[in-house]
Amino acid sequence: MATDLVEVNLENPQPEIIDRAVREVERGRVVGVPTDALYVLVADPLNLHAVGRVFAAKGRESVRSLPLAISDVLMAEDLSSELNSRFYILARHFWPGPLTMIVPASAKVPLKVTGNTGRLALRHAKSKTLNAMVDKIGHALIATSANKSGEPTINSGIELFAQMDGHIDLVLEGGLCNGPGSTTVDITEAYWKVIKEGAITEKEIAERLQLS
Repeated sequence: MATDLVEVNLENPQPEIIDRAVREVERGRVVGVPTDALYVLVADPLNLHAVGRVFAAKGRESVRSLPLAISDVLMAEDLSSELNSRFYILARHFWPGPLTMIVPASAKVPLKVTGNTGRLALRHAKSKTLNAMVDKIGHALIATSANKSGEPTINSGIELFAQMDGHIDLVLEGGLCNGPGSTTVDITEAYWKVIKEGAITEKEIAERLQLS
């Protein structure tokens, strides 16, 4: 399987490029996409074959969940079995932006996507390319860092193409993406917890929750 490489305008993604990327996803394929921070692998979370291909491309353990990109809170409500007040406070303040929230998954989300945990990582990114794909396909998309598990994140389409040629189907080349990574916070328990600190600090999250 050869991997195709096409250029995309990060500030004004070409409709024909978005259409092509979405068609690939609809066929169960995996696409490398630039975001506001790094490149991600995008696929259909409701297609178990596609989910398996993402795990294989990354060499990722199947007990680890795959983050999903969404375009609004309604999409989060559809994917989660329950959303607490902390979710709405943080979403209102930090989305779209570099914050990933772990929430309990609804029954419609394949258990494989959650890494058999029943929990889901959701993010509404600032990426115009990724958001255009989510809007076009009409549902959430897998958006996990485009790198081999345990390896450094990938910040350019050319680098992604070189590393995963033959393992994914299409790379949208948008140049360098050097923004700070997303912060991941688990809000499923009685006490919230930062799993990975990125662009948004634990202090900022605490202050926002205390103010509300």
